[in-house]
This record gives sequence, C-alpha cells and structure tokens, in this order.
Amino acid sequence: MSLRAIPLDDPAIAVQGALDVTRSAGLIRARRLPAWTRARSPEPAFDLMAGMTSGVRLAFETDAEEIELEVLETGLQFVGEPRRDATVELMINGELARRHQLNTGNTIVVDGQAVRVDGGAPSLVRFHDLGPGAKTVEIWLPQSALTEVRGLALSSTASLEAPKATRPAWVHYGSSISHGMEAAGPGSTWPAVAAAALGLDLLNLGFAGQCQIDGFVARALRGVRADLITLKLGANVAGLDTMRRRVFAEAVHSFLDTVRDVHPGTPIVVISPIYCSLLEDAPGPLTRERGARYVPVARPAALADGALTLRIIRMALSQLVDQRRAAGDKALSYLDGTTLLGEADASDLSDQLHPNPSAHVYMGMRFADLIRDTVILQSAD
Repeated sequence: MSLRAIPLDDPAIAVQGALDVTRSAGLIRARRLPAWTRARSPEPAFDLMAGMTSGVRLAFETDAEEIELEVLETGLQFVGEPRRDATVELMINGELARRHQLNTGNTIVVDGQAVRVDGGAPSLVRFHDLGPGAKTVEIWLPQSALTEVRGLALSSTASLEAPKATRPAWVHYGSSISHGMEAAGPGSTWPAVAAAALGLDLLNLGFAGQCQIDGFVARALRGVRADLITLKLGANVAGLDTMRRRVFAEAVHSFLDTVRDVHPGTPIVVISPIYCSLLEDAPGPLTRERGARYVPVARPAALADGALTLRIIRMALSQLVDQRRAAGDKALSYLDGTTLLGEADASDLSDQLHPNPSAHVYMGMRFADLIRDTVILQSAD
C-alpha cells in the first residue's frame, strides 16, 4: 500500500501530555515542562527526566489502514545493565493495537559520575493491517527516552482530522514510580492505566529521582488546564535525604499554596509513598550500585535530627492535609500510597524500590477505583 507523508506541523496532529512542544514540517520534539523552567533546572538530570516523553502522545482521527512513523530516541543505560527499553505504542479507540521496540537511536551511558552519549540512527516504525473505517489514533512515545518524531505517513487516501473528544484533564506530579520506566510500555505506567480507566486526559509529570517539591514545578501547574491534580510526594525526598521534617512540611504547604492561587476549587489529592522496605523506618540516602541494586546508608542518629522515613512522611502528609481541610480546603484529599502498593505486594518491587510491569497495571486500577469511590466523595464533604 502506498503512503503519503504528513507534515508534522499539520494542526490535525495533536501533541498531548507535554507543556513545551517544538514542531515544524519535519520535527516534533516534546518536553513535559514549559521552556522557561530550563533556567530553573537544578541539575542536568532534571532536564533529562523532563525531556523524557512519559505520557506524551500524538493524537488524531483517521481511517488509515497503515501508519508509518520515523523516530529518533535517546535512551538510557547504566554500565553493567541492559539499555532501558524504549517502546512506541499504538492505541486505537483507546485500546492497545501495536507495540514496537526502538533500539537504533542514541544512548546516554552512565558510569558512576561519568556520562557519555553513544550516537545512533532513527527508526522506521510501521503499523500494518489496521483495518478499515474511522478510528481515534494515539501514538504513545517512549516513557524512558528523549524522543524526536521526524516523519509520519498514512495510507495514501486516508483522512486526517484533529481528535474530537475532550476529556477532563488530570495533572499528576511524582517520582520515578510515576515516571514508569519499568512499565511494559508508555501506556502501561500506572498513571496511564488509571487515566484510561477513568477517561482522563493525562499530563504525567513524574520525574525519576527529581520529585523534590520544586517551586518552579508548582508555578508550571498554575498555567495548565486541570480538573484533577495529584501530587505523589516524599519518595525522592527520603531516598536522597534532601529535607528534614520541618522543611518538608513547609515545602508541601508552599507548593499547594502556589497551585491553589489559580486552581482554588480543583480537587487535589496528596499521595504518600508506596511501600519500600529500604526506607520504611530508616532515613536515606540510598545509593545505586551496579546491577540495579539500591543500598541504604546507615544513619540511625539522623532520626533524632528530623530525618525522614516513609512512615514519618506518610504521617506528616496526612496531618498536613487534615490541617488544611480543617482550615477550609474541602477539595484537598489524602491518599495513603500503600493502598496502591503495600507490604503484601513487596515481591513486585523488582529492585526493592520500583514496581515491575504487572504492579504498574494493578496500581493504576487500584488508584482508579479509589478515586472513583472514595477521594471524590471526600473532596465534596
């Protein structure tokens, strides 16, 4: 079947899940935070994670029976470990239709403190035999890579229209567990699973290792459409030992105040960390060793100085939300992260820290059920 090239700046192609999009006839490059936040980025690792396309997708309506995509991914590899999977997924009418592994692009290689980039080449991704008739298409870009789309082609006589459906907007902020590099694909991270179950338009601001309750992230949220905001806080703060309890509580208050300035009545759910045996009762930091093994640094005396464990963080967040609700913010709720993944599920933490692919799926479904049945009702009290 012959194909026709589609200019990537065609307005019928929606780029969803990103707040900074560079596009021309031959390029789409997406970053999940606005361009102005680059000047606030505290370290190169943050900018790398913000550039990874977790939750970013191209969306359009078409009757094409064949779709071809040219894409250059820049993946991530730690020395001594396999390169992180970089997967493109094709969703048709909300269902996974095809999955394609990318392996020819650039690779960022991390060896302790040393970092290098091994060059690569673009991939041509072909989706055949998609069937006749109109369909809503979403092409989900890799959650674990920087991604450049360099070409799109459809069946030669295929229609192309902008997506018609407008869904409620869900903005989620979190750590690597929300970023979802360990998920089976970009549509299988727990936020993506939950968004599909709830019929929400997801903006996933999960940044691996970089969820530090940064003020510039809160300011970025002020400018986005949001019918639901969720903040999964504490895992990186404990894992990197970046705050004490006094500063942590103030940082969360300030983050919420900044968001509330322009989203005064939007439901906000503060989610505490999922279970992690390494940090439940001991403070961080954790160090990463070869073989994807995390090791805590023993510092028992630090607890007396206000160091944070996951149990302490859960208690602090619960109390903070209660305090703000008592002061009048009835659209604010608290969700204990261990209801998504608890001690009984610990075998699904492949490295004692990150959920495996199956855990991402049930976490997403559990979250959807809790939001449906509990959190929204609490917010309306």
